[in-house]
Amino acid sequence: MAWVVIVVAGLFEVAMAYSLKMSHGFSVPLPSVGFVLFAILSFGLLAVGLKSLEVGTAYAVWTGIGAVGTASLGMLFLGDDVSFLKVASIALILAGVVGLNLAGGGH
Repeated sequence: MAWVVIVVAGLFEVAMAYSLKMSHGFSVPLPSVGFVLFAILSFGLLAVGLKSLEVGTAYAVWTGIGAVGTASLGMLFLGDDVSFLKVASIALILAGVVGLNLAGGGH
């Protein structure tokens, strides 16, 4: 169950980053409020997950979900540049997250 919490926390991290982008430097109210809300949810769920998971592995998975999700969102929906190197780098992040999970670190 702790891993489900970490995954959801990572998805809230993606929503947090998207809201930050849409806030235009905190000049647009709704995305600015969304940023704060998603940040609280993301960090709060990370803290819950860390009660029963190793900090290094859980944090890496949380960060990996945020990085992969945010980069993918940017390329798919926000007009960020797409290149082979970016896609390959995302694949390497995913491989690292999978490797950490296979190495253990959860209960």
